[in-house]
Amino acid sequence: MIRVLIADDHPVVRQGLRTFLDLQDDLEVVGEAADGAEAVALVESLAPDVLLLDLKMPVLDGLGALLSLAERGLSPRVLVLTSVGDPAGVAPAMRAGAAGFLYKDVEPAALVQAIRAVHGGQVLLAAEAAEAMLSGAGPLPAGRQDGARGGGQGGPVAPLTDREREVLALIASGHSNREIARRLAVAEKTVKTHVSNVLMKLGVQDRTQAALYAVRNGLT
Repeated sequence: MIRVLIADDHPVVRQGLRTFLDLQDDLEVVGEAADGAEAVALVESLAPDVLLLDLKMPVLDGLGALLSLAERGLSPRVLVLTSVGDPAGVAPAMRAGAAGFLYKDVEPAALVQAIRAVHGGQVLLAAEAAEAMLSGAGPLPAGRQDGARGGGQGGPVAPLTDREREVLALIASGHSNREIARRLAVAEKTVKTHVSNVLMKLGVQDRTQAALYAVRNGLT
């Protein structure tokens, strides 16, 4: 069972989410929070696997809750579920530790799949959120990124080629190698080579770490 905590200041939203999620065989809603401070306290006491987190809440907003969770060493997989039309919140939330970002107009079945995906270690962004994240990022420098370190390796990040940046952007958006190959009109074997180069240059071990690193450090 995937244990889910819902944090949203609207009772109707919380009740609707609970009713739907409790119908799923592999999901269990273990609690509800009406603000960010309550969400942090319940994460500490209930230890959910996944936290569904609204960004706009009283007392402590979603971003504040993410930062507080990190300060306390609490690490549920956080899936932001917030109002449509809030692109400015994408980058701060992902850099603060969110594993996914969706808007509340998401289809119910897609939300369930997203919960399973982030629980399984994937990074997931709604198309609009990914676009906001990528369009707001600055260019990758030709040398070392200020303060950027690859996967805890301690060495400087090597510059990515334009093609590697494209591949990294698509990885961060949740695309498979086959999908990347189709979008870039290249062979899947070529994509695998690019992915290997990206992992090596960022100093990370897998594509999930690459996606998290890319999104949180604005490398895409």
